Order: sequence, then C-alpha cells, then structure tokens
Amino acid sequence: MTTLIQFVRRASVLPVVVACIALFILMVMTFCDVILRSVFNSPIEAATELTRILMAVLVFSVLPIISVTNGQIAVDLTDGIFHRLRLDRIRDAIIYLVSGAMLFWPVKRVWVLAERARDYGDVTEYLSIPTYIVGWFITVSVAVTAVVMIATGLLHLFAPQYLSEHSR
Repeated sequence: MTTLIQFVRRASVLPVVVACIALFILMVMTFCDVILRSVFNSPIEAATELTRILMAVLVFSVLPIISVTNGQIAVDLTDGIFHRLRLDRIRDAIIYLVSGAMLFWPVKRVWVLAERARDYGDVTEYLSIPTYIVGWFITVSVAVTAVVMIATGLLHLFAPQYLSEHSR
C-alpha cells in the first residue's frame, strides 16, 4: 500500500507539469500577440482558438490534484457540527465518494460530444486542430478526477493515515 501511495504522489507531478507548460505557452503567445498587434499591426490569427485550447488543458489537467488536496472553493457551513460530533472523516469520505460518483455523468456527456465532433470532422478555424482531441482530454481528466476522488473517499474511511496533512 505504501509503494502505491508513493507512486501516486510521484505521478501527480505530471498534470502539474502539463498545466505549467500550457500556462507558459499561453503567456508567451499572449505577449507575442500583443507585440505583433501593437507594433506591426499583425496579430496572431489563431490566438483565440489556442487560448481556448490551452485554458482547457490548464484547467482540466490540474483538476484531479485540486480536488484531492481541497484546493477548490469550499463552503464550511456544517464544519462546526461535524467537528463537534467528531464525524469529520466520515463527512469528508461521503463528500469525496458522492462527488466522484457524480463526475461520471459529465465524463459520459463530454465523451459523447467528443465522439460527435470526431464523426462530423469538426476542426478549429485557423489551425484545423480536431476538436475531439480536446474533448477526449477533458473526458480523461474528469474521469481521473472521479477515480481519484473515490479513492480519496475510501482512504478517508479505511486508511486515513495514508492521507497527507494538506488533503484532510
């Protein structure tokens, strides 16, 4: 079990690296687009579609990490009640399990939309990038998020000692 946890922690660096690369490319592209637009009156034509694609990569690549480490926005209206009753662990487990299970519906819907785009041959306007590739990426990222959330919920229930401090 310990080696599996270590492997998962090491593997969790990959989506962060992908997001960092996407953010860096987005930053450089935006800088170049502004300079080309302002100085030479010649903007990067595909900047809008690249921005959309890179934002999708940026957001969905780190979604599993953010979800597991409680990096998302949270409302703590009931935290006091659960803390007084010493049910924090059970509450967290239920939230992770239910949230992870609920994510399988968007996984299915985005997959259907990606397949439809593939069947129609949809591509982006300037660079002719097949749009289903982005849909597949989003599908895989959300599916990984669902699996990670369910696994985290199970860890909260059965092996809380394996959770790091920042994910509790």
